[in-house]
Amino acid sequence: MISFSLRPLFVLSVTLLFSTLHAADLIAPSGDVPPPWAYPVDPPGVVQPKDDGTLRHVPDSALAMTLSQVKDGFVSPDWHPDDHPPLPGIVVHGNKPAVMACGYCHRAEGTGGPENASLAGQPAAYIIQQMADFKSGARVTTLPQRAPQKNMMLLSKAATTQEAEEAAAYFSSLKPKKNIRVVETDMAPKTVVHGWHLADDKTGEKEPIGQRIVEVPDDLEQFISRDSRAHFTAYVPPGSIEQGKTLAATGGAGRTVQCAICHGADLRGLGPIPGIAGRSPSYLVRQLYDLQHGVRAGLSSALMKQTVEKLTLDDMIALAAYAASLEP
Repeated sequence: MISFSLRPLFVLSVTLLFSTLHAADLIAPSGDVPPPWAYPVDPPGVVQPKDDGTLRHVPDSALAMTLSQVKDGFVSPDWHPDDHPPLPGIVVHGNKPAVMACGYCHRAEGTGGPENASLAGQPAAYIIQQMADFKSGARVTTLPQRAPQKNMMLLSKAATTQEAEEAAAYFSSLKPKKNIRVVETDMAPKTVVHGWHLADDKTGEKEPIGQRIVEVPDDLEQFISRDSRAHFTAYVPPGSIEQGKTLAATGGAGRTVQCAICHGADLRGLGPIPGIAGRSPSYLVRQLYDLQHGVRAGLSSALMKQTVEKLTLDDMIALAAYAASLEP
């Protein structure tokens, strides 16, 4: 059993950033509207494709699975079993009827995706604390009707302490992978919302990036198949990486504090504090926004709220772009 300390060191910090939602779906506590690109919401009435029995494949795997198999919330598709240690039961199949397989959403190797968190290499104590915060209701989100966050809030209440510890021990033992390419550009691909994240609409059309991060899977079908080796491209505004680097290093003349103080010189984490380097920028922005608006109020949130309260949306985008560009 893992021992851990519930100290305020859990500066859940800059797991910064947002995910997308429709403006009409949510008004934040302060009255401003969260950026839709950061809180994507599947459109109403979306029809899920039916399983016709076709076997799906992913690169460099001899396995084959149907659509029903890869969409079973109590199965973690394990396309590359040699890439990781044996999966604990809670990670591979969960605990019916209320606790979905951890690896279903976060993938067998904890790589996650833009719609949720990557867990590989995060401190076990940090993961356990987040489960406790979800369970107690201290950690919620600006848009609780988004399925990924809603599922976490529900299943955390049914998961046992032992299950949380087993999952945390497994994910913390993994080495995080560099699977996000950050590209500065004035123009980004047009997107659709697919599975609570953005996806390239494949028309070849582009539109101004504006004040956004556009994070999409490079191969949508590979990501749908829940392959831990899936990669992503995050399109960010020109100059944002350097702006984020400067803000993270200096604190921006009092707008925030130096990120390295808590997250380590390389932003890969420090003790029980999570690493933010190489993580999904969409996820990072959601966390910054949720912290700033008081809906994420776990153990260390008071410290983080002071850190993020003066940040503008441009600041959040820049910090997320910079952090995502680093080696995890």
